[in-house]
Amino acid sequence: MALDISTLETWLWDAACTIRGPVDAPKYKDYILPLIFLKRLSDVFDDEIKNLSQQFGNLKTTLKLVEQDHKLVRFYIPEPARWENIRKQTTGIGQYLTDVVRSVARENPKLQGVIDMVDFNATAAGSRIIGDDYLVALVDVLSRHRLGLNDVEPDILGRAYEYLIRKFAEGQGQSAGEFYTPREVAILMANIIDPEPGMEIYDPCCGSGGLLIKSNLKFLEKYGVRQNGRLRLPETIKPIKVFGQEINATTFAMARMNTFIHDIEADIQIGDTMNNPAFKDDMGRLRKFHRVVANPMWNQEFPPETYENDTYERFRFGIPPSSSADWGWLQHMMASLKENGRMAVVLDTGAVSRGSGNQGSNRERDIRRAFVEADLIEAVVLMPENLFYNTTAPGIILVVNRDKRHPGEILLINASKLYSKGRPKNYLTEEHIQKIATLYHDWRAEDGLSAIITKEEAAKNDFNLSPSRYVASNNKEEVLPLEEALVLLREAEEERSQADQILTEVLQKLGFGGFSEEI
Repeated sequence: MALDISTLETWLWDAACTIRGPVDAPKYKDYILPLIFLKRLSDVFDDEIKNLSQQFGNLKTTLKLVEQDHKLVRFYIPEPARWENIRKQTTGIGQYLTDVVRSVARENPKLQGVIDMVDFNATAAGSRIIGDDYLVALVDVLSRHRLGLNDVEPDILGRAYEYLIRKFAEGQGQSAGEFYTPREVAILMANIIDPEPGMEIYDPCCGSGGLLIKSNLKFLEKYGVRQNGRLRLPETIKPIKVFGQEINATTFAMARMNTFIHDIEADIQIGDTMNNPAFKDDMGRLRKFHRVVANPMWNQEFPPETYENDTYERFRFGIPPSSSADWGWLQHMMASLKENGRMAVVLDTGAVSRGSGNQGSNRERDIRRAFVEADLIEAVVLMPENLFYNTTAPGIILVVNRDKRHPGEILLINASKLYSKGRPKNYLTEEHIQKIATLYHDWRAEDGLSAIITKEEAAKNDFNLSPSRYVASNNKEEVLPLEEALVLLREAEEERSQADQILTEVLQKLGFGGFSEEI
């Protein structure tokens, strides 16, 4: 039976408690996650050996053959690094663990600089940071559950990272929602982008890689065949390749680990996508992809120079306000999308409504209008409340398609009531996911769930694309989420500051020496 989220969190809490004291809480993940990854590698290796033994006759013969030819398995785990041997160590385990993670990286070059970053034997001021007794206890706790092919969901590392960040590291100014998208939302997005053979999939803010992994899983489920308990592609089907960029070094390592363990052809780069995108063509222009999938940090603040000094011609539809980079991210992704490409992006609900109905100009509304007039927006899905990890706000999935099936139309899906109650978070069932995906793929208006509008209707509503405006949900009055209200307040303050600056310049030209609130 797969490890459920409640059991996982209890397990991780117990693991953190074993090193409480010698290690500061935000550093728990630095020791726990590499060991979870190592155990996952070891358990999957054991599963593969077991499956191969059915082919070669017995376990002893299989191990001998694998020792001679490491290519028989997806990755090779040296004998000392196999979990059964790690558990036997009761002395000198700090140095032992450091040695074995380095040996795994040597045998699997893709993991160099990823799994071998932690020195479990490190000292500070002449003393061990974390003693052998603590490490023995940690290994003992992590030994409670198998992490093999059929024991846990594919993104076990992302789940573990999300919990440790949320529980112990939020005080560091980071929040789990920046790195992790709920699995059912990721599955829904994978259903929407529906990758095809040979495609290249891109996530410019990939976090722990969950969206890319779910996209690959969707592809395997559609085109793969099950062999020895695993989905494999027939030789006639060309695999997809995934590309991701992540600014946070720890999360970047998680994405590398995740794609490696899933045997995905992946290119994951570290860096600041908005200021220094990693993927370019031979001419130095942005590389373009068949599909884009992303959950950027909502309402991220970038200075105007980020957009004004851009050398990649990404922001042709307009410069977003400093208070929210939502439409900055969307324009980067648009510039990274092939001519017939499609993308699905998770954003704050305000991204599709802010500025509509305002008198005069509004940057977000004006960019949104440009997208609608260019007939790029294909669908908007309003999600339920309390689904995402770092907010109770509902969020939306915005679908952009450069090869729309129904030109001039936009599908709006109000899925706000399609959820099951959970603690601490709500969740989508398989039935909910299938319902939303079917509405999208069948392009269907359904009373109380979805509506199809024209570009002209969007214009009449001042380019407000909030599904709740077009699809009634029990006649419930819309309440502005706190996060959106704060963004609107920051936008107003930014506009006032700009107006003050312009007024000051005018007064100076007229000889009045400037503007102050006292005049």
